[in-house]
Amino acid sequence: MRRFYLKNYVLLLALMLVSGFAFAQSGSISGTVLDTKRESLPGVSVTVDGTTVGTATDMNGAFKLNSVSAGTHTITAKYIGYTTLTKTVTVTAGQTTNVEFLLTAESQSLNEVVVIGYGTQQKKELTGSIATVSSKDFQKGTITSPEQLINGKVAGVQIVSGGGQPGAGSEIRIRAGASLNASKSPLIVVDNVPLNADLISGVANPLTLINPNDIETFTVLKDANATAIYGSRASNGVILITTKKGASGKPQINFSTNNSLSTANRKVNVLSTNQLRDYVNTNGNATQKGLLGDASTNWQNEIFRNAYTTDNNLSVSGSAKNTPYRVNIGYLNQDGILMRDNMNRVSGAIGISPKFFDKHLKVDLNIKGTYSKSTFANQGAIGSAIMFDPTQTVRDTSSKYGDYFEWQSGANPNPNTPRNPVALINLKDDKGRAARSFGNLQLDYTFHFLPEMRANLNVGYDVSRGQGTTVVPDFAAQNYSTQGLRSRYMNDVSNKVLEFYLAYKKDFKSINSNLDAIAGYGYYDNKRTTNNYSSYRFDGTTAISNPVFPFDIQQSRLLSYYGRAIYTYAGKYILSGTIRTDGSSRFSPEDRHRWGVFPSGAFTWRISEEPMLKSSNTLSDLKLRVSYGVTGQQDGIGNYTYQPIYGLSANESQYQFGNQFYYMYAPTAYDKDLRWESTATTNIGIDYGFLNGRISGAVDVFYKKTKDLLAVVNIPVGSNFSNQLLTNVGNMENKGVEFSINGAAIKSKSFNWDLGFNFTYLENKVTNLTLVPDDDYFVPATTITGATGNYIQYHTINRAPNSFYVYKQVYGDNGKPLEGVYEDLDGDGSITASDRYFYKNPAPKFLMGFTTSVNYQKWTVATVLRASIGNYMYDNISSNLATRSNILNSGGSINNAPVDFLNTGFTVNQYNSDYYVKNASFLKMDNLSLSYNAGRVANSFNLSVSANVQNVFVVSKYKGLDPEVFTGIDYNLYPRPRIYTLGLNVGF
Repeated sequence: MRRFYLKNYVLLLALMLVSGFAFAQSGSISGTVLDTKRESLPGVSVTVDGTTVGTATDMNGAFKLNSVSAGTHTITAKYIGYTTLTKTVTVTAGQTTNVEFLLTAESQSLNEVVVIGYGTQQKKELTGSIATVSSKDFQKGTITSPEQLINGKVAGVQIVSGGGQPGAGSEIRIRAGASLNASKSPLIVVDNVPLNADLISGVANPLTLINPNDIETFTVLKDANATAIYGSRASNGVILITTKKGASGKPQINFSTNNSLSTANRKVNVLSTNQLRDYVNTNGNATQKGLLGDASTNWQNEIFRNAYTTDNNLSVSGSAKNTPYRVNIGYLNQDGILMRDNMNRVSGAIGISPKFFDKHLKVDLNIKGTYSKSTFANQGAIGSAIMFDPTQTVRDTSSKYGDYFEWQSGANPNPNTPRNPVALINLKDDKGRAARSFGNLQLDYTFHFLPEMRANLNVGYDVSRGQGTTVVPDFAAQNYSTQGLRSRYMNDVSNKVLEFYLAYKKDFKSINSNLDAIAGYGYYDNKRTTNNYSSYRFDGTTAISNPVFPFDIQQSRLLSYYGRAIYTYAGKYILSGTIRTDGSSRFSPEDRHRWGVFPSGAFTWRISEEPMLKSSNTLSDLKLRVSYGVTGQQDGIGNYTYQPIYGLSANESQYQFGNQFYYMYAPTAYDKDLRWESTATTNIGIDYGFLNGRISGAVDVFYKKTKDLLAVVNIPVGSNFSNQLLTNVGNMENKGVEFSINGAAIKSKSFNWDLGFNFTYLENKVTNLTLVPDDDYFVPATTITGATGNYIQYHTINRAPNSFYVYKQVYGDNGKPLEGVYEDLDGDGSITASDRYFYKNPAPKFLMGFTTSVNYQKWTVATVLRASIGNYMYDNISSNLATRSNILNSGGSINNAPVDFLNTGFTVNQYNSDYYVKNASFLKMDNLSLSYNAGRVANSFNLSVSANVQNVFVVSKYKGLDPEVFTGIDYNLYPRPRIYTLGLNVGF
């Protein structure tokens, strides 16, 4: 036993000597990483080049690298959003070497690397109009859809949410779009995968199937020089989204949670119970007075509620065997302010970025997946709550309609009256599920024998499935005539991507020049399968409708060849040229128009690099950009519109064989010579910076002209075709000015104040709509509720799209509109349709965004405000409901009305009066936040907390629910809630 202990003692002594010897041969490096304000930067990756030694800074920006061999080493500090910095240090055995890093924020550095199409470029060398927003500048609070992160942050970009529904979609416009009938939304590319823009059943908005917490940067490409590399999909701009990646060093664990309460802070202002009762008792007949109830029900309060949301994310990032990785799991549960509305989302993301062959081969693998479940509240209840009689009770125990009060006509629900709003929601079970996965594998190889050349292969996918069911019981008034409803739906969307390009970049020092060029090929396959299921009565035995075909498959393919060359001379004269040719299966293979060619060219002059300015201590950047290019458009026109297609006839077009009537098929009008819409854009821009980037910004002036607009024209009756044809006809012009400025008003060690402002002027008009000149021709665009087939918006020559077409209202001495009295604009002595005129439109003339952030020690206060000026709204709520005929409904009910009725007193509807076209300019405070960065707590974890309010206030002359409705027609809008959020972030 003694020999056993002696043996182990000798072994232990030997190990101690060896370890002591090893320690004697190594030392350590410690230090801090700060920004230029000398504020600590947590989570910075600090590595010893050529070794596996690495770590990350703590909340105080401190780090320590142990077991570093004695000698001279290069230390690298790397942090997303900041320039990478290296330092050379000498390590002495058994001692600690101290070092300090001061990292410069990329937003203040002209050497910032900006993502562009199929590559990157330094900010100082950009030739296109490009704006980047990184995660540190994103909108804060409860954000469920990615585009909300940059609302108000970028000049020329307008983002309008569809309302307050959980996960509601947004209309995104870059420089007002460039089409009438084709898509007007930008192309969105996530980690080099172009996203499929198709709607996905079972979810309100396909973009909500992307977790905003995974996103690191947005890059917005606005002019043709920046977007032409994407060719036929780039007329409406391009948004490049880069997701978060792993970094070298020890595993970093981060957990964040945001918990919020949403309230319906604004509701439609309607007559009170007493106002309505007094009006009916004064103006109604005995029968109408007898319809009044004894209750006082606020129907909007009955359907809206305070709603809770929790959004949680857990991520692990680091490096394993020199392979950076990041894994993230997210869980969101969001209730809507409309009863029963809910979205539940689980998401996951995996990214790894290994390097092989002495770092010549870079591999990026990104896989993201989301599964969501939604309960969709019946939004028809919103309009019904505005209209329903407040003197009635919600419940009626004698009712056969689920104990809900309903207006009756005999033994059935009255078809001419609104339905009970609460019953509409509670007696309709509408549930949806959606799953989406997208990702890519990108291989980037730098040739050993030719280091200036790279080969890049990108294989990506975007697949999704949406499905759901709708059930309404047979006793519900909303589906009483069909004895209830049972229906289901499902669709699958698939997008496959294959891209390959060669890139060549070389400095020619002998001639003080640089060349950066790429040439590539792309293949894109898009497929959508929709299952057409029958709908059944509630008992499931009898079909209400039978589909003609059990499923529908829509598929299109796009082949592309593209190239770009950027030549820089003397670091201050930059020429850029791009060309892309696209071939689309949406155009006839026999037609020369199947292939479109989209070129662009640009010149940049870095004026600040000229000798007379280079030594300036005030001016840090001055750059002139001039560009011209052409992009295309083919989205939104259908996959087979160039082919002869037969469609099923309407009910009145049945043919009798014996005693049986059969639906017939009729040919649909088609144009076999359909061709691309094309948009030519000229852009002149100036980038500027002062005081070493402390103040920076840009000014851009642009002009866009779209020709061969895809538009619907009428064709002669009797041609045996449908009476409308989609073809290429017409032109449109967009022009505008963009201005942005960002600055640090105060910079000190403990107090900082940052400001940002952007301004956009937009003007767009249609310049042609016919194959032959006709200045009086106009095309109907948008109908209104309450008048079947009544269009209020039209497209016409020399006016903005969707202009309102109305009568000019005449007013009395008391300032109130005179019912049915309009100006005789054509002077023929009578009021006819020819007296209607074009008046205003929904598009704003000016857009503004303002952001500010004040930081004192560990506290930060920030806010975001937006303004829209010159946009007009048609108040369809008042035009449809604010009349005597609505209140004293001849159909057998008493209805409520908006308070606008007190101003007009109209007996019947005056739908086409310009009285209802209102100025909807507004100023909104989107966001107000307060955060506290506690730093390192108990020497074990980092902690920060935040409080946030969204939709803080709105200032507007518009008296309706919300002045921000993208279509310009206010009706049945799901109110945008005010949201109070508390957030917690913990890092280990």
